Amino acid sequence: MMEAGSLSGRYETGERLGSGGMSNVYKATDLILERTVAVKVLAEHLSDDERFVARFRREALAVAKLIHPNIVQVYDTGVDDGRHYIVMEYVSGRSGAQILQRHGPVGPEIAAEIGVQACAGLDYAHRRGIIHRDVKPGNLMITGGPAGGGEMTVKLTDFGIARAIEQTRITQVGSVVGTAAYLAPEQVRGEEATPATDVYALGVVLYQFLTGRLPYEGSSLAELAVRQQNETPLPPSTYNDEVPETLGGAVLRALEGDPNRRYASAEELASGLRMGLEGADVTLPPDEGTAATGVLGGDTAATRHLDRTAQTEYRPAQSQTRRPAPRVSPPPPAAPAQPARAAGPRQRSAFSRFVRFVLALVALVAIAAAVATAVIVTTDKAAGVKVSRVAGDTVDKVVEEVKELVKKNTE
Repeated sequence: MMEAGSLSGRYETGERLGSGGMSNVYKATDLILERTVAVKVLAEHLSDDERFVARFRREALAVAKLIHPNIVQVYDTGVDDGRHYIVMEYVSGRSGAQILQRHGPVGPEIAAEIGVQACAGLDYAHRRGIIHRDVKPGNLMITGGPAGGGEMTVKLTDFGIARAIEQTRITQVGSVVGTAAYLAPEQVRGEEATPATDVYALGVVLYQFLTGRLPYEGSSLAELAVRQQNETPLPPSTYNDEVPETLGGAVLRALEGDPNRRYASAEELASGLRMGLEGADVTLPPDEGTAATGVLGGDTAATRHLDRTAQTEYRPAQSQTRRPAPRVSPPPPAAPAQPARAAGPRQRSAFSRFVRFVLALVALVAIAAAVATAVIVTTDKAAGVKVSRVAGDTVDKVVEEVKELVKKNTE
């Protein structure tokens, strides 16, 4: 643990704000700009890896370009006496993890607002080609609301570090980055992260805020993967009856295992949360996917309205086709041969149906005979009896009976 002191002669560090496997975070003062900042000092095992340090600095520079009210701003990076650090905006609130630990679930309105603001930050980053890869309660900083009252602001932190770890293979070969419970199924399989993977992780976070528990529980990554593959999370209202089913439906859609059925973007998830909170059904029909339908792909109030409008516009066209035709002179009497010609197709149709019936019957009998023969042969072989003659006679007899039946019905 680093003692209070200075980094690079500019940042005066003070109390430790948090710690984890990758870093320790300290409250500090920028002596040049005279402002309070947060300094994240990387763990020694990361600082000793030159590839990671290079990628970390490159990612930090990319994230420093993300200037958005729902993203913790990165100000600077540096190294002092072998300690690599990143300087960030100081947020005087609590992390989502701290709120869950101290207060448990929050109200539906607060949870939806947390989700909407987090989506705003994610969407801004996604549009600039940056995927978070490690969305979890500990990486959401919240001021106001459940973190102290008043107007609430949500800020995402820790962009870039997950990608740097992923690309340098600090973890074991074939492993994946991120806290296991928040990994989308495709991340567990080792596939490339996309905006939809961040959507899934945020869905897990929102499920926690609504229920106080994870949608899937597992003691290992393998067990988690099996549960994701074979189980469906219970609706949040199962654990908290204050959660509207439509809001729970929006969260469950974010947790779809198939990325094509999940919200394709953070912006779509934000829209789904707003609509779900208002009581609109945003769940997907069984055979539809997000890519083609967008956030309104489900049977929402808006689509139901459109359906009714389309039906109203179509019915007059149907009624026009049913208007009686103008009166005309009666047609001349039909020739006597016409009924006979009309009857011909019906007779042929009836005969065709009968022939098809007979053929199906013959096929069925043949199959049954084959099965019976196999059973008899198998059974009698065990007893040392020759039965091919008996089985053959039985089949021949059935075929003759069918032929006779066909002959009687075609005469």
